[in-house]
Order: sequence, then structure tokens, then C-alpha cells
Amino acid sequence: MSEFDDTVNADDVETHDFKNLKLDFDEEGVAWLRIERPKQLNALNLEVMEELRICIADLIDDPETEAIVITGGGDKAFVAGADISELTELDAHEARALSLNGQDVLGMIETCPKPVIAMINGFALGGGLELALACHIRVAAATAKMGLPEVSLGLIPGFGGTVRLARLASPGVAREWVLTGEQYGAEEALRVGVVTRVVAPDQLRAEVKKLVTTIQKRGPVAIATALETIRRGQECGQTEAENLEADAFGMMFTTEDAREGTKAFLEKRKPDFQGR
Repeated sequence: MSEFDDTVNADDVETHDFKNLKLDFDEEGVAWLRIERPKQLNALNLEVMEELRICIADLIDDPETEAIVITGGGDKAFVAGADISELTELDAHEARALSLNGQDVLGMIETCPKPVIAMINGFALGGGLELALACHIRVAAATAKMGLPEVSLGLIPGFGGTVRLARLASPGVAREWVLTGEQYGAEEALRVGVVTRVVAPDQLRAEVKKLVTTIQKRGPVAIATALETIRRGQECGQTEAENLEADAFGMMFTTEDAREGTKAFLEKRKPDFQGR
């Protein structure tokens, strides 16, 4: 029996006949999105990227979706990289266009106002790691392997990997991972900050579900605002980032959620957030 057999469909998300994605919903408003190309170790090709674009846009617009979990089908890979067969005949102009397209799709994930969790269940290499890096939080199985092996093909990462890895871990970590093209285990990824949690493979989904459930108990407007403030703060200097934070902090006091949250605290009860 599949671990996703208890899921239900969300009526509010537009139905698409995805060839490479499987989208399920649980009753708590979590969308479980799987990339399903197990024979290709879920490698990203143009068709997968376009389906991801459509799917993420739908989930952002869907009022019933509160959080998104991205993972890979099968038990071997999250996403083991890009589909190399699509790269061999590209010229420089076509390759740049491919890179910009991938960056755009992953940018949709990074800027999503709803929490997006990468559930790394196996190999996350090349474009697969870049996909995971675009997610807001990464939880990995202890058996997962990660890396950016593009230099072994005479290439470099093209979907934002050089930028996000340097910002997430450090420029030094990014240089080592990119220049060596080596694969790194989950514990090493945890040590350098690429992932936030490492768990036994058979506990991966339960741990991710627990994490998402905790986030869902918090104020939805605050969650969306925090995600944007953290992201924008990484793109500017300290003073500008703190000004952005102050602006966002002030804006929170115009929301019903902030009034409800502070009132509930004083009344020693759980808040009833409405997302307004």
C-alpha cells in the first residue's frame, strides 16, 4: 500500500493531466507533490518543468492549500538531476534560455507565500538539489545523497544553485560542492546547513507531516510575511533588511490575526487565526 493512499483530492485546484507529477491532498490542507519519473530517477526535463510551473501556480491560488511538500516518486531519488538527453545539442543561446526558464520556475517556489517543504527521499543531484534549495525547508532521509555534479559534465549549475547554495550554507561550501562535483551524505548536508533535519527513511513522511502541522498552527498572514521578509532580507544589506523587517512588523498590526493572537495569549487560549 502506498504511503499516500489516505489522501483526497482538492476540488479547488484546477485539474490537469500531468504526465510526470502526482498531486495528492490530505484533509489538513497539505498538498503532497511527487515528481514521478522513477525509471529516470525523476530527472527534470522541459515537460516536468512546465508541469511544475502550472502546478505551483495552481497551488498558490488555491485557498484550500495551506502548505506544499515536494518529493520524488519511488525509493531511490528525490530528483537525480536534469535530463542530459535534452542538453547535448544546445547552443549558447538555447542553454541560456533553458537556464532562465528553470530559474523562473524555481523562483515561483522560492517566492510562494505558503510553506514549501522539500522531502528529500533519495538522490538530490544537480537540478534536483537546485529544486530542493528553492524550497523553504529541506528535510532529508538519512540515506539521501546530495550534490551539484555539473562540472563533471563540463558545465555549471544553471537553475540558481550557485546563488542559493552560497546564501544558504556559505560561499566556501558552495565552492567546494560546485568545484568538486562530489555527492554528500545527509549528515554532511545537515552540518553545513543545506538541510535542517535528517531522519530515518521510514520516518521521513511522518517527520515532515509533524513539521508542517506545527507551521499550520501559526498565523497564516504572519507565515507569508515572514517568508517574504526572510527572502528579501537576504538580497540586501543589513540596514535595508532591518528596515524591511520593521515595515513588515508594523504591517502585522493592521491584521485581524495579530489582534486575535495577542488576545488569545492574554486569555490563555489557542488562537483562532482566520488568515486576515
